[in-house]
Amino acid sequence: MNHTQALILFAHGARDPRWAHPFERLQKLAQEQKPDTIVKLAFLELMEPRLPAVVTDLVAAGCMQISLVPVFLGQGGHVLRDLPPMVEELRAHYPQLSITVSDAVGESPAVLDAIAAYCISQL
Repeated sequence: MNHTQALILFAHGARDPRWAHPFERLQKLAQEQKPDTIVKLAFLELMEPRLPAVVTDLVAAGCMQISLVPVFLGQGGHVLRDLPPMVEELRAHYPQLSITVSDAVGESPAVLDAIAAYCISQL
């Protein structure tokens, strides 16, 4: 396993633990498709683990590069307002760490195509 690089799937979190199940399945699918890279799930609020704890664990494991993917449908307030200061604080705390942040998954045409196909299949 490549301990110098990691992928973090960043989701909102909810009080109901069942809410996390699709995100846990997504993390498992991503890990299976990329077995040589660490794939972790982190939450903004209401659930554990939170993003800072995941990054701390990854750095302790020797990780030098993190790709962070917001698993949100759109680039709303959490992705545009809450996430950037969290990432800046992590960059300041771990200057040796490279963190790249992707657009929200819902901004991807391929993701929207897959969701539209599912919705249409329900007719």
